[in-house]
Amino acid sequence: MLDRLPGFCSAQQIHAELRRRGEQVGLTTVYRHLQVLSETGRVDAIRDASGETLYRRCQTDTHHHHLTCRVCGRSVEVEGSAVERWADEVARLAGFTEVGHTVELFGLCPQCRAERDAGDR
Repeated sequence: MLDRLPGFCSAQQIHAELRRRGEQVGLTTVYRHLQVLSETGRVDAIRDASGETLYRRCQTDTHHHHLTCRVCGRSVEVEGSAVERWADEVARLAGFTEVGHTVELFGLCPQCRAERDAGDR
């Protein structure tokens, strides 16, 4: 079902879409399933600028990060080797192992920037 949704969506949006399709599922069940799917790497989860968690089907099986537009919500997957090296070094210095991390990057996508710049003229 997540494959058919445009981009990242909140649990409430996913629940509403399931209900629209006739599924009798509770919001708590949707949250629970999304949490499991996120923990197992089957869905991407990011926090938007307001702190709400948004979900979408993973585009890749490898560890990655997202760069998300603050205006329209468009998101692209990015590789972050510098972040990976930094996280490994911080963990090593603190004596930690099996460390995971989440990095969320926000900015303006090219389209939203162009629209903003056109409005400034």
